[in-house]
Amino acid sequence: MIDVLVIGALGKMGALTAQTVAAQEDLRVVGLVDPKFGSAEGPPPPVDASAFADVGAALAAVRAEVAVEFSLPASVYANSLATLAAGVHTVVGATGLGDEQLAGLREQAAASGARLFVAPNFALGAVLLMEFARQAARHYEHAEVIELHEASKKDAPSGTALRTARLMVEVEGSRIAGLPGDAPSRGLDVDGVRVHSVRLPGLVAHQEVLIGGENESLTIRHDSYSRASFMPGVLLAVRRVSSLKDSVVGLENLLGE
Repeated sequence: MIDVLVIGALGKMGALTAQTVAAQEDLRVVGLVDPKFGSAEGPPPPVDASAFADVGAALAAVRAEVAVEFSLPASVYANSLATLAAGVHTVVGATGLGDEQLAGLREQAAASGARLFVAPNFALGAVLLMEFARQAARHYEHAEVIELHEASKKDAPSGTALRTARLMVEVEGSRIAGLPGDAPSRGLDVDGVRVHSVRLPGLVAHQEVLIGGENESLTIRHDSYSRASFMPGVLLAVRRVSSLKDSVVGLENLLGE
């Protein structure tokens, strides 16, 4: 039995994660963290487990083997640093980590012996989209990414879009060169790949990679119509994180093993 602490437990992803983990025979939710639990009239927990307003209080009160981080971008780094320092293996699904922060988490994980797993996206289809786009970058010079999410998503571009662009640029043999254009409407330039963000009600998580070549174009698209599409990846990470040999970024590293 793996004891799990869910952080951001009253958010949409956090609540679904708590409910999904609680339904597994080999997993158990031992604690829930969300700032709203500190309110006298705060909402009830999504599952039957101890609830805390902050990570420090949770770590002092419950013994968890794995923490799952789905809080807001502003708090993901501090929360993950605390869980790793406490020796708790940590699965980070919340976005908002910069390169320096990720390096800091890696250092903390190495110092404490806890394992760190970070996934910009837990959907299998999104992982495959990134892999296909990475392969295409060896053959085409020009690509743009359009990511579409619900209106309440805090960060833009999404972590998935940024990772897609960087994978395309960094893959061995990449031909990505980009096109000129500095106007704001051209999107964020990620080393030659333009990234555009859309935020609208009714959306969940969607991404297109548009690739242009001589007299042809290639479009790769993935759609998540429900957050349930992320749960198989979350469960895989929770079950596997303790056996990792080092810090790992990307769900693709857990597939096919």
